[in-house]
Amino acid sequence: MTYYFVKLIITALVVVVVSEVAKKSTFIGAIIISIPLTSLLAFIWLYVDTKDYQKVIDLSYGTILLSVPSFAFFIILPILLKLKYNFVISIIISIIGTAFIYFIFTFLLKKFGIFI
Repeated sequence: MTYYFVKLIITALVVVVVSEVAKKSTFIGAIIISIPLTSLLAFIWLYVDTKDYQKVIDLSYGTILLSVPSFAFFIILPILLKLKYNFVISIIISIIGTAFIYFIFTFLLKKFGIFI
């Protein structure tokens, strides 16, 4: 149980630090956020839990592949905000739009036999 608590605290700490840094400098916040901290933590926790290199390799490849549709969120959100949509509505539309693009992307990956 202590191990899961440590994982939770470290992971939450990363998120809090990034959000606090972004308050002071969005540029530095963006630099930190662009580092794949969540992926790095996931790779570390997966390896520590399983000691299985192949699982880490598969997760890494899957992360690279599925990063492509995630860019939709970062395109849709600022467009909606620049068009003066409400922040909450913009987030919701961005999430739904990104989910739709993930659906299409994974469908195409499966169709071409690429899906992991």
